[in-house]
Amino acid sequence: MIIRPLLAIAGLVCCTLPAFADGEVQKLITAADKARLDKYGETRKAALAEAKAGAPAEVKQLDALLAKPLVAFSDKDLTGNWKCRTIKAGGLSPLVIYGWFKCKVTDDGSGWRVAKITGSQRTQGRFFDDGEKRAIYLGSLSVNDDKAKPYGSGPQTDQVGYAFRNSAKEWRIEFPAPYYESKLDIMEFKR
Repeated sequence: MIIRPLLAIAGLVCCTLPAFADGEVQKLITAADKARLDKYGETRKAALAEAKAGAPAEVKQLDALLAKPLVAFSDKDLTGNWKCRTIKAGGLSPLVIYGWFKCKVTDDGSGWRVAKITGSQRTQGRFFDDGEKRAIYLGSLSVNDDKAKPYGSGPQTDQVGYAFRNSAKEWRIEFPAPYYESKLDIMEFKR
C-alpha cells in the first residue's frame, strides 16, 4: 500500500508548485482578444507614431516610460496598493496622460489580480504567465461604480493586454486596440 502515500505526496507537490497559466489563458481568451494580441506589435507601433504629435511634455513622459528596461516578474511580489494612471496613445487624440488613481493587486491563490479602485474608468482582471518578462492580462472595463462584468461578456467591456515590469516599484499594462478612444492604452503603476 505504498502507492497511496506516494500519490498523496505527488498531489501535494503538484499543488504547491507555481501555477503556469499558459494553457488556461488559451481556454479563456476570446477570439477578438486573441486577434488584438496577435496584432499587438503593429498596433503599438502605429499608436506610438501618432502619440509623437502630442504635447511635448507628455511625449517626453511617454518616451521616458517606454525607455525603461524590462525585468522579470518571477522574483517580485506585486501584491499591495499602487498608484496608477492611464496613457492613451493614438486614436481620437494623439496622446493623453491622465492623473494618478488608486489600484490594488491581490493574489487569490491562482495568481495576481488587479483592480483600479478610483477614477471613472475602472478595470479588474487577472494575469497569466507569458514568459519571464511579460504576462497576459484579461480583464473587464467598468465605468464609475457600475459592477464589472465577467471577462468574456463582450467587446465593450473585455480588456486584454501585455504586462511588463520595469523595477520593484514600477510596471505597466499595454492594451492594444481598446474598444474606446485610443489605439493603445498604457496603464502605468508605481508604488
